Amino acid sequence: MLDTVFAIERADESHVFPAEIGTDELREECLARASIYRLLAGVFVEEPSREFLAALRDEALLGQLAEAGVRFAPDFLATELDELAETLACEYATLFASSGGFPPIESVRLTGRFKQDPNFKVTQIYQAAGFALGKGRFEVFADQLGVELLFVAELLERCAAALGTDQPADYRRLEKDIKRFWTQHLGLWVRGYSRLIGRASNHSFFREMAKFLGGFAEEEIAAMGLKRLEDLDMGRVVVPKSEIQVEFNPDEPVCCGCPPSSDKPIGGTGNVHKLHDLRF
Repeated sequence: MLDTVFAIERADESHVFPAEIGTDELREECLARASIYRLLAGVFVEEPSREFLAALRDEALLGQLAEAGVRFAPDFLATELDELAETLACEYATLFASSGGFPPIESVRLTGRFKQDPNFKVTQIYQAAGFALGKGRFEVFADQLGVELLFVAELLERCAAALGTDQPADYRRLEKDIKRFWTQHLGLWVRGYSRLIGRASNHSFFREMAKFLGGFAEEEIAAMGLKRLEDLDMGRVVVPKSEIQVEFNPDEPVCCGCPPSSDKPIGGTGNVHKLHDLRF
C-alpha cells in the first residue's frame, strides 16, 4: 500500500544493501520513507500549525493519502483553516496533554510515568548519533512520539547521503541503527498506541493519521524483518504505574535524628542500593 503510493521499492525482507536494486533507487526509497516519518512526526510532536494543515490539504498529497487508505471527513476538508487550526489545537490538548488524556510518550505508555528508563535510553542514543533535540513551540520529552519519528527520519536521510557518496558500510551501519531503534523503542508501543488514538479521537484528522501511523508501523516492521516484536502498549486506556526503585543506605537514619555514635558509619557495610528510576 504505502510502498506504491510513496514510491518505496522494497528490495527484500532483510532490507540489506542489494545488488539487484540500483543505488539511486535505494536512495530514493530512503528519502521517501523519511518523508513519511516527518509527516507523522508533524502530527504528534505538537499541535498542528496552520501552515502544516494547509500543506496537508494539498490536493496531490490528499490523493496520495487517500490511495493509502487515509480519507479525511469534511470536518478536516471543508473547515476554514484558522478555525481548523483552533479546533485541532483543542483536540490535541484533550487527547495528549490534559488530565485523563493519552500523552504520546514512550515512558508513559510503557511505565505509566514520565521520564522513565525509555526517556534516558533514547537520550543516550540521540547523543551518540549526534542528534540534538531542538526547541519547538513547547518543550517535549526525548521519548515523545514525534521526536522518535524525527530521529528515524534523520537516520534515513543519512542513509540516503551515504548511498549518494558510495559508502555502503555507513549505509548498513545506519540501517542496523534504525532496526535497533524500532526493536528497542518504536516497535514496543506505536502499534497499540495508534489503535488507542484511533478509538479516542473525535476529529477525523487524528483518527485517520493514527490509522496511518499504525499501518505504516506494521509495514516498516515487516519490511525490516523484525520478527516476534511484541506490542507492549496494547492500546491500554490505563497504564499501571511501575514501581520506582530508590537508592538508599539502610544504615542512614530516616526521620528520628542522628544515630548513636556507636552505630556503624554510613556506608560501612557497603550495602548501598542502586538508583534506577527516582524520576517523575
